[in-house]
Amino acid sequence: MDTKHGLGVGCDALALAAPGVRGLSPYQPGKPVEELERELGLHDIVKLASNENPLGPSPLGLAAAREALAEVARYPDGSGFELRAALSRKLGIAPETITLGNGSNDVLELVARAFVSPADEVVYAEHAFIVYPLVTQAIGARGVCVPARDFGHDLDAMRAAIGPATRLVFLANPNNPTGTWVGAVALRRFLESLPDHVIAVVDEAYVEYVETDAYASCLPWVAALPRLVVARTFSKAYGLAGLRVGYAVSHPDVADLMNRVRQPFNVTVPALAAARAALDDEAHLARTREVNRAGMAQLEAGLRALGLDWIPSIGNFVTVGFPRPGAEIYQALLREGVIVRPVAGYGLPSHLRVTVGTEAENARFLEALSRVL
Repeated sequence: MDTKHGLGVGCDALALAAPGVRGLSPYQPGKPVEELERELGLHDIVKLASNENPLGPSPLGLAAAREALAEVARYPDGSGFELRAALSRKLGIAPETITLGNGSNDVLELVARAFVSPADEVVYAEHAFIVYPLVTQAIGARGVCVPARDFGHDLDAMRAAIGPATRLVFLANPNNPTGTWVGAVALRRFLESLPDHVIAVVDEAYVEYVETDAYASCLPWVAALPRLVVARTFSKAYGLAGLRVGYAVSHPDVADLMNRVRQPFNVTVPALAAARAALDDEAHLARTREVNRAGMAQLEAGLRALGLDWIPSIGNFVTVGFPRPGAEIYQALLREGVIVRPVAGYGLPSHLRVTVGTEAENARFLEALSRVL
């Protein structure tokens, strides 16, 4: 019997992988509470690593998800009709401009798969969300990483980096993990300057937390800028991170192409119901903003007292600089039962990102950090 061929022979999976996938490193999420409990035997743990809502999910959304569990034997509405209709009413946009995703990460990948081939380039900024280069590399396209300015997007440099092979530009506003933002006038000028062969994706995952007049959402610009895609999520301010619901708003022709590569039933029955109900939970959203505003002030005051610098942020997190490698501080904080987020993979080896928590959680972090330092 010939054993040199056939499925029973050992497999060199790496050699069989697509070229773009071979060099990928898996996305590293924030450490789960359960993992730290197993590793160190700790039980009183504070997690400020993943920009989750410290108030938990929208109560209206949670109730809707529980009720929808009775229907999980059936497939979801593949078009997400009710959620898209609710978003249409809430945001004043047409339903056909909306593409639903399994979290906003999903719609970021959908737009890349719809418009980018291995022969193309994708432009994004240094210190920007790590999913942008991951998606680009998985497709086999060439990523063009533009150096940051003051930890944020350098729009002039990004515009200069766009060439004939560029098909997509990613821009996070506010940016994760730095919390920096691009002002309305500069951003509109940048978007209007892009050539006709480029799709622009503005990632507004943290838009609900923004409370500065210098910022403007791109959503009202979609009608006038047909190659603009705006991505948003229910994971942050609405507190539905575990249900995975996001959406993109774009010209109907762009949305149609994204829906062609979207997996059927990519948003579950409970997730669709929860997101639909959470949209109307104005009380939860207002309380979320209030807690974030107070918590950011608390963290900044505590960091100032410790003599530390941080990057000014308009999100629900703050990225802190240290005089020694952030990994050392991170490990020491773990032993204190506090989980924050290392960001060396974002080109910030001396920084840690800290989610704004409740007053008690923020105090616990600052006390632990004081002992560590």
